[in-house]
Amino acid sequence: MLNTTEDPKWKRVWKQKWVRITTYIFLSLVAIFLVFNKPITNYLVRSYQPIINRSTIQNANKNNGKNDYASVKKLTLAQIARARVNAKNIPIVGQICIPDDGINLPIAKGINNTNLAFAAGTFRNNMEMGKGNYALAGHNMSNLGPKVLFSPLYYRAKVGQKIYLTDMKNVYTYKITSKKFVSKYRVDLVKNTKKRQITLITCDATGANRLAVRGKYINSRKYQKTPQNVRETLSQKFNQ
Repeated sequence: MLNTTEDPKWKRVWKQKWVRITTYIFLSLVAIFLVFNKPITNYLVRSYQPIINRSTIQNANKNNGKNDYASVKKLTLAQIARARVNAKNIPIVGQICIPDDGINLPIAKGINNTNLAFAAGTFRNNMEMGKGNYALAGHNMSNLGPKVLFSPLYYRAKVGQKIYLTDMKNVYTYKITSKKFVSKYRVDLVKNTKKRQITLITCDATGANRLAVRGKYINSRKYQKTPQNVRETLSQKFNQ
């Protein structure tokens, strides 16, 4: 008797081919994503080149910085894409430059995932350059390369290097005095101090703990009276 429940041979062959075709397409799409994920992410981060001047800084300082520590996680392409849409709202209050490390970044008021996708973020809203402990956080994006955001701190920061901050009125000079790995629970490192210093925090290679770079305050100068080589470095593109 004819078994009517059994698929004809041509249908079975077609199903097998269809499975192979869809599997091939899926794997090809995954491969394309993996190949282009890093370049696309790099482009989204590096394309953020805000104009920083006294007016934009004044406007940013009028608002309270948004601190959302729970939102700060390792950045994915999707997170960076969402942050890029909102990048125009990042409150930029200054700029940090470490020439020996290749760091040149805007400083955003407050710590959250949008701010840290493109800038260094302030731990406290009432911080002032050249006063107390000026504490900043930044992503270690070594998965995108050693020159993105605060990644150069991990690879290149050394005791004795100069750190420059500017609010476009003055340039504040610090010198790195220590570089050490610490527990992620060392919140005392970012609290204010009577001593004038700078504290830069980023993740270690695993993301489980932190790298802390500290520097002592040296001096401040009017922006236009700062050495030309420093001003030229500050005027270069940001290294996001």
